[in-house]
Parts: sequence; structure tokens; C-alpha cells
Amino acid sequence: MSDLRDTALASKAWPFEEARRVLKRYAKAPPEKGYVLFQTGYGPSGLPHIGTFGEVARTTMVRHAFEQLSDIPTKLICFSDDMDGLRKVPGNVPNQERMQEDLNLPLTKVRDPFGTHEGFAQHNNARLCAFLDSFGFEYEFASATDYYAAGRFDEMLLVALERFDKIMEIMLPTLGADRQATYSPFLPVSPKTGHVLQVPTLERSVEKGTIVYEEPDGERVELPVTGGNVKMQWKPDWALRWAALGVDYEMSGKDLIDSVTQSSKICRALGKQPPEALSYELFNDENGQKISKSKGNGLSMEEWLTYAAPESLSYFMYQKPKTAKRLFFDVIPKAVDEYHQQLRAYPGQDLKAQLNNPVWHIHSGDVPESTLIVPFGMLLNLASVSGAQDSDALWGFIRRYAPDASAASHPDLDRAVGYAVRYFNDFVKPTRQFRAPTEPEREALEALRAQLAAYDGPVEDEALQSVVYAVGRDRFDPLRDWFKALYEVLLGASQGPRFGGFIALYGVDETVALIDQALAGDLAGD
Repeated sequence: MSDLRDTALASKAWPFEEARRVLKRYAKAPPEKGYVLFQTGYGPSGLPHIGTFGEVARTTMVRHAFEQLSDIPTKLICFSDDMDGLRKVPGNVPNQERMQEDLNLPLTKVRDPFGTHEGFAQHNNARLCAFLDSFGFEYEFASATDYYAAGRFDEMLLVALERFDKIMEIMLPTLGADRQATYSPFLPVSPKTGHVLQVPTLERSVEKGTIVYEEPDGERVELPVTGGNVKMQWKPDWALRWAALGVDYEMSGKDLIDSVTQSSKICRALGKQPPEALSYELFNDENGQKISKSKGNGLSMEEWLTYAAPESLSYFMYQKPKTAKRLFFDVIPKAVDEYHQQLRAYPGQDLKAQLNNPVWHIHSGDVPESTLIVPFGMLLNLASVSGAQDSDALWGFIRRYAPDASAASHPDLDRAVGYAVRYFNDFVKPTRQFRAPTEPEREALEALRAQLAAYDGPVEDEALQSVVYAVGRDRFDPLRDWFKALYEVLLGASQGPRFGGFIALYGVDETVALIDQALAGDLAGD
């Protein structure tokens, strides 16, 4: 066994912990189907959001971790529940009235409000696949509509029909009295209207493989449960999919813990072992509200990628999946800088530390070198004080700070410069608030100005940080109040970069001029 496998078997990184749980399923014999199946689920009743991406990214990390522990082949299916009926119109799409007319139709039959695809689900599926493809994920896309229609679930649907009473015994105690009276695990697709009907099953025939239900107009209709004539309710449907496909691993949000519990019971009732499951914490918006497909709140995948490189989003998703996270624009700079800190640390780490490093999981073991020599947070502050409207303006400062740096030699830095200008203009500039210094702060700023005006030492981070530190050390207790004052008075922000590094990048003379502006009241008057 290789050193990597030995180390991975003991690693405490969460993808390896998850992978070991999957491995235990096949401790005695490999899977009869010939591979281990990882699955992610997606409901295309609304536009795909960042949580969907996070589920695929995290599952991919577990899959890759498993591949280090075992030689059993693996597959990842991204399953779209696109045969479900449209129950409400999302608030963030056009043509709302027309969509209202299509309520209760399968999502693949709902007209695309954007006018680009045959149906609403097809639009959302294509949008999701394009995004996942841009990240290079290896997956197989699966459509519930296609699987039902092609008979992929027929055998297990007949088992479900035979074990109807067992499924009802599991589901009915979880429902209210009104829902119990009308509940059936089978949802017929009306031959009359095409609607996915939530109606009771009045009769069923295991021999014929059919159910009888009543249409809204009172007509009794007999339908086979096979061939796409019915789909199953959400929890039985999830169990059906697990049982029919032999799913070994699937993660889902904490809000679905009960669904996982009930679906697992149903899967066992169908005679199959449910998958290993991870319940992750949900993403909240800046107000602490759960991110919702229908509301369109929170941060979208496209928005994140407008202001930062894709790897930073993967890094954010890697962090503590069982801990709730606020997902809004302010988290982007921190994620970018922490990701690059981990990249820089990686080459000097031993194998154990490397396998615990998020970047190993983000890049599936093929970890690149970081060329971001100026932190993203620093670039934002530089954009702020220089009023940079384009990348060239920031590169002017960078070249003086690092003469050998170029877009070709430092592509991470070049991309970050563009992102920083965009982020500054869209988020920082409209919200920054400069304040006038207090009297003790004014005296300290005057002292710092005098020190910098007379400075003839090296224009380097540590040397200049020592100057800043010396000025504040005897005047502020705690010292962090000095740095907070620098940020609020000179940068218009409550927090900021290591200030010596900022001076080195922005320039000593330029920082003296900036302090003069603050002392004259020109900044606070902006």
C-alpha cells in the first residue's frame, strides 16, 4: 500500500472521513454493479444557486478522496428532479403570468420563461451543466423525466407498488391529518391535462402493475405505474432512486434530515441499503435568511465569479460543511486570500499536512503554485485610496513594488487586479466612510507623517511596519486601536491590510500625501 493511501486512511480531513464510511460498505466484497455511485440531487423548480454548486464540489472532493483509498471504480450522477410538478412560480424569473398558467405541469413541460429552451427545467438543467462543465467536474447528468420514461425505474416501481402498505406505514405518521387523508406515494401524470396530480390511490393491482385514481372532474382512471405514467412523491422518489440505481453516497442540507431518515426507511422497505449521508449546514444571506431558489436571495454562482476566481469559491465550499455560513459579497476577499495562503503553504508541508490542506481537495491532488504576491484585500485598499478605475492603474503601483511582476509571470495577480477593481467600484466605493481623527489620533498621524517624510530605509513591508508600530506603541493601548484608526481615517473602512505592506505598495510619498489629506479634512469631507 502506498504512503499516500496509508496517510489518507488516517487523515482527519472531512472528505477522507466521509470516504472511509463509503469504503466500509464494501469491506467484504466489491459492489455487484461494478462501481461506487456518488449522487447529487437538484430540483429545477428555480434557477440553480450556489448551494447546488457546493453540493457537487463537495461530493467531488469525497469521490476523489475515496479513489485514494480504493481501486473500486466510481461514478458521480447529478440528478435533476425535473418531472416534479411546478407548485409555485419563482419570484426571480420573467413571464410570471404565463408560468402561472403552467402550474402543476412537470417542470420539463413548463414553458421556458426565458425563451431559450423547450421547457423551464431544460433551461435550468442547461444552465447548471454549463456551470459545472466550466469547473471541469466529471459527472453524468441524469433527468428524472428521461429515467422514468425510459423505464429505468420500472422494476423498482413495481416493487414499490407491491410494498405500498409498508411505504404508507412509514410516511403517514409524518403527515398531518388532512394530508394523511389524501396521501399516496404515487403521483399520476394526468392523460387529460398533463398535470402531476396529488390525489389518493383508490385501487391498485400488483398483478397488472396499475393504480386507480380520480381525476379532478370525477372520472376514475387506471394507469400503469411504469413507463413514466406516474412519478413518486418526494421522499419515496428519493428512496426509489437510491434503490434502483444503487446509490452509495449522497449529501444534503440540514433541512432535509427528516427526509433522509424517511427515505432511508423506504429504501430498506424496497429491499435495498440506503446510501451513506452527510447533512451539511445551510447557507444564509447577509441578513441570516436561508438562501432560496425561488426568492433568489443570497449570492449566485455567477456573481461570485464576477469578483473572484473559481478556486476561491471551491475553497469557501470546502470549509467546515457542518457549520452554517453567511454567503454574501463580504466573504469573497477573505476566501481569496485564505485560499492563496494555503497554496503558498502547501509545498513546504509533509504528506499528512498536504492531505489536510483544502487545496489538495480543491485541485484533486494536482495543486498549482500561487502567483498572487499581493493579497486581494490589499489590492482592494489600494484601489480605494488610488481611486483606480481600471487594472492599469493598479499595475502601476504593483510594478514599483515588484518590478519583475507581469501579467504573464503572475496570472493569479493579474486576474485578482481585475476582480479587485470591479469589486471596489461595485461594493467598496459606494459604502466606504471616512472619519476625522480624534485629537490623540491626529497627533499620532502627524508623528507618522514626519517619520515617513524623513524615511530613507528600504521600502519593504517589515521595515515600514516597524515605523507604523513604533508610532502607535507608546500612544495607544490596546495597539489595535491605532490600526483601526488608520483604516477608518485613511481608508474609510473598519478593517484593512498590514499597514507597512500597504505603504510599501502604495508608496511612502503617496502615503504622506494621503495623511495630509486626512489631516486637512479632505477625506472625511468626501
